[in-house]
Formats: sequence, C-alpha cells, structure tokens
Amino acid sequence: MKFYHILATALMGACALGASAQDFDQYFQDKTLRVDYIFGGDTAQTVVLLERQVELPGWAGRKIRLRELPLKGNGQVTVIDEASGDTIYRHSFSSLFQEWLRTEEAASRPRAFQNSYLVPLPKAPAIIALELQDSHDQPLASLHHRYDPADVLVEKRGYTDVTPHRYIHRSPRTENVINVAILAEGYTPEEMESFYGHAQEAVESMFSHEPYKSRPDDFNFIAVGAPSEDSGVSVPRLGEWKRTAVGSHYSTFYSDRYLTTDNVQQIHNLLAGIPYEHIIILANTEEYGGGGIYNSYTLTTSREANFRPVVVHEFGHSFGGLADEYFYVGDVMDDTYPTDTEPWEPNITTMVDFSSKWENQLTPGTPVPTDPADAEKYPVGVYEGGGYSFKGVYRPADDCRMRTNTYPTFCPVCEKALSDLIDFYTRP
Repeated sequence: MKFYHILATALMGACALGASAQDFDQYFQDKTLRVDYIFGGDTAQTVVLLERQVELPGWAGRKIRLRELPLKGNGQVTVIDEASGDTIYRHSFSSLFQEWLRTEEAASRPRAFQNSYLVPLPKAPAIIALELQDSHDQPLASLHHRYDPADVLVEKRGYTDVTPHRYIHRSPRTENVINVAILAEGYTPEEMESFYGHAQEAVESMFSHEPYKSRPDDFNFIAVGAPSEDSGVSVPRLGEWKRTAVGSHYSTFYSDRYLTTDNVQQIHNLLAGIPYEHIIILANTEEYGGGGIYNSYTLTTSREANFRPVVVHEFGHSFGGLADEYFYVGDVMDDTYPTDTEPWEPNITTMVDFSSKWENQLTPGTPVPTDPADAEKYPVGVYEGGGYSFKGVYRPADDCRMRTNTYPTFCPVCEKALSDLIDFYTRP
C-alpha cells in the first residue's frame, strides 16, 4: 500500500483549472462515495474508526479545484490514487465530537460520535486518509483505509426508495452549482406542506442577505420531506422525547439552546439519491435554538420568531465556516480558541497571524485594537471579543449577523469570506 503525498496547494491559471476538470473524469465516476466513521474517546485518547462505505448515485460536489481545501477546518479527508500515490481530492470539516472534547464530560467518560463525509467515487482503488486536529492545530487522530471498486460490501443506496423532495430554488446552470438539501425534522405527514413553506421561507431569508442575494444562480435548494412519527423535537430539560426523522434534541453538552443530532448516518440515509453537498435541517418547534457545524449540517427551528436570521447565521457556520462573533463579558475561554494559535475561521483572529485574515481590508490608520465607540468610523476594524471570549480573540466589526440576530447584514469581512467560498465552489 502506498501512502499519500500532497500536491501543490493551488491550481493556477486556465490550464491548471482545465486539468482539474480532466482529473475528475480521469479519476472519478459521476457517483458519490459516502464514508461513515466513528470518532470516539476522551481527553486522554482519541480514535477514528471506519464503519462503512456507501455508494450513492450522482456526484453533487465540485469538479474543480479537487486538490484544494475550501477552508482548513478541524479535520480533512483526502483521497489518494493508490497506483500513483497522488492526491486526487481533498475536503475539510469540523465535528461535534471535537467540540465535545472541550467539555467537562470528556475528561470523565469516553463517548462515540457518528460522522459521514462525501467524496467523488474513485474509478480505481484509492486510499482515503482522515485527519483530525485539536484546538492548537496539532494532530489529534488519523486513519488511512482502502476503497476498492470491486468490494461487494460497499453498500448501495439512493437508487430506489428516495425520500420525497422538491426544488425550492433551482439554478439555470447544471455545472458548478452549490447543492443544499433542506431536511424536515419533527414534521408528521400531515404537516409536510407546512415544512415546504418553511423551507421556502429559509431560502427567501438566505437570498435577502449578501452575498447570496447577488448570486442565486450559484445555488440549488432542495426541500426533502422526511416524515416523523411525532410532531416537534425532543426537549430533554422538559422531559420531552420525540420519535423524529433524525432524533434531534436540545441540551447538547447540557447547553439548553444547543440543538443537534447524534444520528448523522440517518441524515445521509434520508438524503440518499438526492443531489446535495450541504445540509440544512428544519426542526418543527417554537423553542429557540439551533446549531451549525462546518461541512456537517445546520439545524435550526422553523416556528421560532427568530427563524429567518437564525437560519442564515447557522448556515454561516455550516457552509461558510464562520465563527460566532459574540462573547460573554468577563469570560475568557482559552480552551475554545487558544490565544497562541490562529483560528482557521476567516472572521476571528488571535493576532498570531493576522496577515492571513482581514488585515488587507483595514482602512489605513485603523487603530488596532479598535474602540467600539468608533464603529461607524471603522466598519472594518479589530474589535476585541469574539469566539465566546471577552479577551484575546478579535472580530472584524462591532456587529454582524454572526454576532446578533438583530443586526441585518453580514459584516464586510464575513460577506467577502462567503463570496470567496462561493467562488471556490463555482468559478472555473
């Protein structure tokens, strides 16, 4: 077995981009390989285990810039051609497991979390490498395993019994489009038309914000009507446990408003056969809350009064890799964003490597740090407080959609970061 080597980090110029498209046809079928993992352990030890490999019809991800990462994330999956040892595809992500490792519970008992990632289906045997980093950007765990197109134990899904779905918004283009599935959670069959209405509302809210507003042709939004046995979702603090499509619940990590699901494989099972790369889950409840995990999913509530701004905020996490810009006065949370490490998220900084962030967007003469009293004078600055921490972490604007639900727009830095990411996925 040959281990991988990483090729150049960027494909430069038209010739290189043309080669990228040729690479897709050379190395991959127009199908998807879903790889299911278990991340487990505690603060003393972390392991990554392969659970299964699943073939899905069609590939809804990018066919350009195959070897580049959209953002670094807290983990990466790399596909290596076994015969040559060349890297042929890379992608990045974050995980709920890595968040959990920073909790008190992780120091006292081990747990396991499901994680699933999509890569294009290789035509020939390939090595798939998965790597995790900790909050100091140091190696946490890794796994290399083999994919063989002749393996009869690679499960096939999505060729029959596809979950009912409809397009809420469809691009006139067929190539280089970002495919987003919006999945129903906690809607009974009798409530499904209400779900489709909420999905429409989510898309309308997204397109009311720049840069999405100016770029509707870069997206497809597909509403997926997965029925639930019970209406609503589980609220553990109230003793309410519901039988729903993906088993979501509040009180994740004992935080009342943090709404997530442990059933990641079930999410992907429900989406099998539908073209998707990014996921929004709409929970049928009036309870405030939600969550967004980079290149995993957004989960938000569709009947709560702040639904429109919250779904945009959470998609900023799961699609855009944006960090929360809010903080708690007096709290310094070095375990989340250590001040000796530059965060990978584009909209916060510890000043360890500020030149890699929004330094070039500052107006000459902008004071660093920037006083919030001067926010009107400096719409882009270096404002202390962000990433939940009162000190040592800085945000680019005094207020932003990534800080409060009441602020109407993304700040200029977040808007540019999102636009650059859309370019990455869609611009040859």
